[in-house]
Amino acid sequence: MRSLQQHYEQQAFGNGYALVDGVEQHRANPRHFLIPPPVIKRQVRTGMFVELRLVSDRFSAHQETAERCQCPACAGELSIPVLRHDYPHTLQPQQAAATAGRGWGEDFWVQVEVRDGKLLCGSVDNHLLESRFHGVEYGARLYFSEDQILAVHGSHRLELVQGMTVEELQELALWLGTLRTDQQAENEGNGPPSF
Repeated sequence: MRSLQQHYEQQAFGNGYALVDGVEQHRANPRHFLIPPPVIKRQVRTGMFVELRLVSDRFSAHQETAERCQCPACAGELSIPVLRHDYPHTLQPQQAAATAGRGWGEDFWVQVEVRDGKLLCGSVDNHLLESRFHGVEYGARLYFSEDQILAVHGSHRLELVQGMTVEELQELALWLGTLRTDQQAENEGNGPPSF
């Protein structure tokens, strides 16, 4: 029987798609690419919904090459347009969209089934618009790391906090304090927040 690590390492998607590393994206664009802190991601367990993103470098939002384009998306302010599912299908059933995506990327929800340290496995809980590009369908099993979690669904807030130790609650409080400090600095014109 293959381990979670082996499944994770061997997982591949069509057309060069890959799961986004949220930690890496946040480092590159901390003001606009927010992710949960490690203390929250460590609390994720079976049954919870987490948000992931699939993207591919093979698709562009423009006909011309990105190297010559000067729009905000290609200049790095926005990156590529990404489709988004606001809720897991299980919590708010939605009809499959009649219009297909254009291959730019898609945020979607996965319900966690297994966790082993920083690696997780779960099933896709949205009807993805770009399935024809990457091959991932509703109900598909995906393997991912904590670093690839972009959000934990809001319906789990109380459960996340109730599972924390005193030390973890303090860690969360410190993180929340940095958000407030960063927001105050931004409002006062002292530059962008660090998170």
